[in-house]
Amino acid sequence: YKYTGEDRPPEIIDIGRVGKVKEVNPGLLVTLMEAGFLPVIAPVGVGPDGEAFNINADLVAGAIAGALKAEKVIYLTDVEGVKDAEGRLLSSVHVDEIDTLIKEGVAKGGMIPKLKSARKALQAGVKKAHIIDGRVPHAILLEIFTDAGVGTEIVGGEDGP
Repeated sequence: YKYTGEDRPPEIIDIGRVGKVKEVNPGLLVTLMEAGFLPVIAPVGVGPDGEAFNINADLVAGAIAGALKAEKVIYLTDVEGVKDAEGRLLSSVHVDEIDTLIKEGVAKGGMIPKLKSARKALQAGVKKAHIIDGRVPHAILLEIFTDAGVGTEIVGGEDGP
């Protein structure tokens, strides 16, 4: 089904059993990576009684990056990156600006969990987060290896703009 804007929006369905990241045990991931594997992770958590919970993938990515003390965490999305109130791409955002972007309604929808996740990841020791448009060919390479980049970097501490 493709929403054209002329149809009614799809009906909202309660997916139920939505959870939050409480902790990450990076041991298995480290073991797999040390053995040369690249883990692919589904954002499903397990509750205290063994029940499964769906967790926002952005929040899971940031929590895992923080637990691994990763150098970077990259969020792929279907927009250029974080935009200002006039709709212009912000190439760099300091972690201290995130609350303002959300409170003023500049960041909305799916950008909010990405920004919150990026903030938590940086607070956990990740050096930098990137929010980039996954539809752009070679977007990750362009963001990481060019001065201009193609999305938004989220920085904290001494790395600020």
